[in-house]
Amino acid sequence: MSAATDAIAIERAAPKPQGASRLRQITALVRRNLTHIKRQPEMLTDVTVQPIMFVLLFAYVFGGSITIPGVDYKPWLLPGIMAQTIAFSAFIVAIGLNTDIGKGMVDRLRSLPIQRSSILVSRSIAALIHSSIGVAVMSVTGLFIGWRIHEGVLKGLLGYALLLLFGFAMIWVGILVGSAMRSVEAVNGLMFTTIFPITFLSNAFARTDVMPSWLRTIAEWNPISALSQAMRDNWGIAGIPVRADAPWPLHHPELATLLWSLAITAVIAPLALRAFNRRTTD
Repeated sequence: MSAATDAIAIERAAPKPQGASRLRQITALVRRNLTHIKRQPEMLTDVTVQPIMFVLLFAYVFGGSITIPGVDYKPWLLPGIMAQTIAFSAFIVAIGLNTDIGKGMVDRLRSLPIQRSSILVSRSIAALIHSSIGVAVMSVTGLFIGWRIHEGVLKGLLGYALLLLFGFAMIWVGILVGSAMRSVEAVNGLMFTTIFPITFLSNAFARTDVMPSWLRTIAEWNPISALSQAMRDNWGIAGIPVRADAPWPLHHPELATLLWSLAITAVIAPLALRAFNRRTTD
């Protein structure tokens, strides 16, 4: 009895094993997510081959049919394709998270001394890195078709910062969809039928002033339009002068992009966290 009592006392007195710090958890999981890319390079096709294909198709195939008086369409187009690519970061994180949940990877991580938030933060960082590769590839491709930054380094970096900020907001959309949907096929179907048309219903690829009035209103209030306009303004890309009667986001695209990003995050993030906790709770 005395030996048993002593054993219990020692067990209670012994320090409980502590998990790694939050930063080390996130770093390890980001490395784990990026290792998939290293071992499966074909995962980069959506941010390497696809952006180049979009730039060349719209610049040299469809661009010949899209006329914007007084505007060089190729450099004007590039910010729109970048906005579309960063919006698709939601697609990337939704598929990755849904796959991890479906294959039990999240359950295995929960058995470790790790915080749930680290799983989502690491997935978000990995998705931003993944999308940033696509932006870098498009920037290099843009140099060959005449795109340049004309407003200096600071404004050039501001354009990229707004792009990544909006991408962070879209990642929460991906977390929500990836947690709520029960299969990768469902994620693909929902994301493709929503994100894809939203990116085209904007000023990313075509002028909005020739659209029907009701459609023009939707396109000009689209966050993608504000983001595209903000990048064009900060990079000094000549475009269509903003109409006097255009909505507020097009007259103040940088502030509008900031507000859209914060609003999307504030609304979607709590829903995403709730969906993730519900899906991963026994």
